[in-house]
Amino acid sequence: MAGFVVRMALNILGLWVADNLVAGIEIRDAWSFVMAGFVLGAVNALVRPILLILTFPFTIVTLGFFVLVVNAGMLGLAAALVGGFYVSGFWAAFFGSLVVSLTSWGASFLIGPGGSFEYLEMNER
Repeated sequence: MAGFVVRMALNILGLWVADNLVAGIEIRDAWSFVMAGFVLGAVNALVRPILLILTFPFTIVTLGFFVLVVNAGMLGLAAALVGGFYVSGFWAAFFGSLVVSLTSWGASFLIGPGGSFEYLEMNER
């Protein structure tokens, strides 16, 4: 449960960064941020794996770049499901999904796979 809450918080952080950096993305209020983070997490957990399997040949032919299109579609789908979250078109969704992915990846690197902060303790001998 803690891991899910952390992932949702990372989605919210990524959406906030995308809202500030990408011109075609607008999130109106704090409640929309929370709902968009929740819905984006749910869409990525439920719909994205199915689409990745269905579009596997395109992903192979494009050397993996089609996954970026799938990610843009997931952001667009989340925007369609959440009121107060708007994406103006494909390129806004594309660059927004890049920003959300990079932000979430960077924060996940710091937090760790279990959803908790990790640290490395080194003892000198």
